Amino acid sequence: MKMRFVVWLLVLPLLLSACGEDAYEYPNVLTDVIDLQTDDTGTARYLITDEGVKWNIRSRTGLDGLAPDTVYRTVTMYAPLTSVEEAEREVMLYNTKLVTSPIPRPAERFGEIKTDPVAIQSIWRSGRYLNLILQVKVKDQKHAYDFVEDAVETNTDGSHVLRLTLYHDRNNDVEGFDQRVYLSVPLWAYSDVLREGDKIVFRLNTYKEGMTEREYLY
Repeated sequence: MKMRFVVWLLVLPLLLSACGEDAYEYPNVLTDVIDLQTDDTGTARYLITDEGVKWNIRSRTGLDGLAPDTVYRTVTMYAPLTSVEEAEREVMLYNTKLVTSPIPRPAERFGEIKTDPVAIQSIWRSGRYLNLILQVKVKDQKHAYDFVEDAVETNTDGSHVLRLTLYHDRNNDVEGFDQRVYLSVPLWAYSDVLREGDKIVFRLNTYKEGMTEREYLY
C-alpha cells in the first residue's frame, strides 16, 4: 500500500476526564514524536515509533475524518495497553498534534530565505528523521517554518554530506513569550542518496549563537 505523508494541522481531543486526583488513577502515559498512520477509511489506526515498533490504536470516537492511507508526523500522548513484546500491541491515544515536517526544498525554490532566530531545546537524529524542539519568542503572528536544502555534496571517498538550513519567518512578530515548536526533517526523502555514515549538517539562527550548525550521522 502506498502511503502519503502530509504536513497539515492535526489535533485530536484530550480524553482525560475532569476527575478529582484522589478518584482518578493516571495511566502510564507517554509523549513521543511519532508517526501516526491512517487506514483506507481515514481513521487513525497505528502509531509507529522511530525504532519501527507498530502499535494498534484502540478504537474510539474522534479518530476518523483524516486523509486515507496517510502517515502524519505527530507529537502524541498515548498509553500502552499491552507490553511491547506482545504480538498484538495496543495503545490508547489521548492527544495528538501534527509536527511540521516538510520535505526540504532547494534554495532556489524560495523567493527569500528567512532565518529569524530560535532557541534550541533539543535536536536529535532518530529513525528516518532529524527532530527539533525549539523555543521561539512570539506574540500574535503566525510563524512559518521550512527546511532549505543548501547542497548534497559528494566527497572523494564517495560519502555524502547533506547541508540544510532552517527557514523561519516570524512575520514581524513581537518577541513576547516563549512558544515550544516541534519540527522533523524527513530524512526518508534522501534514502536513495544517503547511506549509513554519511553526514547531515543543519544550520539555524539562534538568539545566543547567531548562525550556527549541528552535525549528525545518517
